[in-house]
Amino acid sequence: MEKVDGRLVRGDQTRRAVLRRSVDIASVDGLEGLSIGRLATELGISKSGLFAHFGSKEELQLATIRAARRIYADHVVTPAFEVEPGLGRVWSVSDHWLEYSRRRVFPGGCFFQKVSHEFAGRTGAVHESLLTVHYEWMELMETTVREAVERGELAADPKQLAFELNAYYEAANFASLLQGDFAAYDQARQAICSRLESVLTPGTTAPW
Repeated sequence: MEKVDGRLVRGDQTRRAVLRRSVDIASVDGLEGLSIGRLATELGISKSGLFAHFGSKEELQLATIRAARRIYADHVVTPAFEVEPGLGRVWSVSDHWLEYSRRRVFPGGCFFQKVSHEFAGRTGAVHESLLTVHYEWMELMETTVREAVERGELAADPKQLAFELNAYYEAANFASLLQGDFAAYDQARQAICSRLESVLTPGTTAPW
């Protein structure tokens, strides 16, 4: 039986703990709110040990984006895609996105809405990483809508409808955080239902 190197196991556990804390901090304070010193203090880890894991603040930021992407996929994409392609999946994506934000999977609401606004006007590796995630998400949304169109359930331009649905998600997230309540999620659900109903093809039954 191959012996497991305890140092590697501990190192992996430390890295996961750091990134779990990092995504929570960044969702509230932004990626610029991250620092090796802050994380070392909060987690009781030496600065030199953390530096060995990440090397620089930028690498910490990039690793945090990757960690947040995995968490986002686990709470939104994976469960939504358990529903077969078509209108049901379009609705499932919407439902899971709103619940992901409402349940505060990240304490600052949607991680990517927070940090994408922070870096939207900048250049560099962090901006490019966030842009890649954004394009990936919008392509997934467009494909999900297109599948419903191809199945004859929706009559809409997939790119435009994907843009509109995503706008509803982000509006609900922002309003909820600013207002300190969850009313915006119910408003968003109503708006999404109305928009989808406006492009339902005759004979299609809505899944909500």
